[in-house]
Amino acid sequence: MPKVILRRPWLHFLLLGALLFWLQGLLFPTPRPSVGPLSEARVEALLEQWQAATGRRPDGAELQRLLRAELEQDMLFQHALGLNLHRQDPVVYQRLLLNMRFLGLAAEGDTDAELFRRALELRLHLGDEVVRRRLVQVMEQLLLAANPPQPVSETAILETFAARAQELRRPPRYTLLQLYFDRDREPELAAGVARIESEAMAPEAALDLSSPFLLGNTFREQTPDQLGRTFGAVFVSNLLATDPVAGQWHGPLRSTYGWHYVWIENVTPARPAELEEVRPLLQRDLELEARNRALAAAVAGLANDYELLL
Repeated sequence: MPKVILRRPWLHFLLLGALLFWLQGLLFPTPRPSVGPLSEARVEALLEQWQAATGRRPDGAELQRLLRAELEQDMLFQHALGLNLHRQDPVVYQRLLLNMRFLGLAAEGDTDAELFRRALELRLHLGDEVVRRRLVQVMEQLLLAANPPQPVSETAILETFAARAQELRRPPRYTLLQLYFDRDREPELAAGVARIESEAMAPEAALDLSSPFLLGNTFREQTPDQLGRTFGAVFVSNLLATDPVAGQWHGPLRSTYGWHYVWIENVTPARPAELEEVRPLLQRDLELEARNRALAAAVAGLANDYELLL
């Protein structure tokens, strides 16, 4: 019986058809949907953003990465539209309703559903940057749900802690009282300093010799960065140059405001970080790195189904 079936013409026809179909797919594959190329205006906008952030134009390799990243965003947007995510997302829904009303395209008595349908018919979702960013975000979430990042291991935390030891060092902290001399009282500065030293005045008593300072006179356990945000980088640089010692006056020191005579009450030296105090930071950074790797791999996999035109 099997030999009889094998001699049937209809079976030969089916097998030949299957072979031809397979060969057609092999020799003439279905074209992949294309994304790009970017318009000259978009490329120029990317270049301007890069230069504003870095102070220079990107080199050839950097430009290719920049363009590919932008095309990948377009790809995610296009893929989201293909999945009809724009018809299901509440943020897109509200955004398009807002656009319809803003453009004066809403008639009295229109329901939200009718407005949304007309917005889609007018293709408003295709040109709205908020909609684009939202759909790209949703696509990224879907890709990460299907390709979750690897959990952060204790070994990775320990290795990163060791590698970043210098960066993670706890900075010194200063508790100080400063006497401020504005421009009007600058001529009194030398005499004030001389009186403080000759009379060995207590810091609090010496405050009467100074000008009022809006941000206060006493600052406790301040890092150099914190002092910089208060007084400016020039003040911090001048203070550190004196090698501050607790129980001594330092200065006068110039800042962006004027002159300061500084009493150092206490210095907490810089020290290495302890693992537990920086663990949340390391955990967060490693989780972000793992997420970025997982997302990049997922986007690269999706890009195999598209043709990105650089």
